[in-house]
Amino acid sequence: MFVRRVQVEEQIRSDIKIGEFLVKIGALSTEQVKIVLSEQQQDPDKLFGVIALELGFIDYTAITRYIKTILNSK
Repeated sequence: MFVRRVQVEEQIRSDIKIGEFLVKIGALSTEQVKIVLSEQQQDPDKLFGVIALELGFIDYTAITRYIKTILNSK
């Protein structure tokens, strides 16, 4: 499992959007991304990750993985 996770994260571009990343690692479904984006249209100043957290779709671990992957790819 760990090896597969590392392989997936290594393939991710540094400019990938958080929603794409979370789908790719299996933390969110595409339907959940649509829901978060719909909510974000109501409050454009609210970050995608914050909305996903508030809706209970993800936890802080998923956000941390995204940030680490982005930072490690630069």
